[in-house]
Amino acid sequence: MDQPEGFSVEEKGHMVCKLKKSIYGLKQASRQWYFKFNSIITSFGFEENLVDKCIYRKISGSKFIFLVLYVDDIFLATNDLGLLYETKVYLSKNFEMKDMGEASYVLGIEIFRDRSQGLLGLSQKAYIERILERFNMDKCSAGIAPIQKGDTFSLMQCPKNDIE
Repeated sequence: MDQPEGFSVEEKGHMVCKLKKSIYGLKQASRQWYFKFNSIITSFGFEENLVDKCIYRKISGSKFIFLVLYVDDIFLATNDLGLLYETKVYLSKNFEMKDMGEASYVLGIEIFRDRSQGLLGLSQKAYIERILERFNMDKCSAGIAPIQKGDTFSLMQCPKNDIE
């Protein structure tokens, strides 16, 4: 980084400025944001996922909460409203944030809930329909799927470690 205009010193023109914190828009800014976020959220008791570094979980007895970080958006999923509130308070103390309420659609995925049955579902139906339209396949007829409803799987097809 060159010395800013009005700050340069003639005899020290070959010197550069050292940044003490990241500036939004620089190549390293997102990396620095991740390191800061990771440090703060792990100090609150969250554990980083081994496979996807943007997913965190916190388990306290029978209560759990998942935190998904996507760029600068955070999604929380939990089975306990107290834990949700506690996490939101902690995050708002450490970051400037705005609670957007319950998510219903994100990254082309529809999120639907049935709290009476304790269900949380994800659907990519709208995304698939948009892709089919884009390639003029929206009027095609469906074929047989390689996996049918009710198929059973053997233990040989199950994951054998945390990474699988």
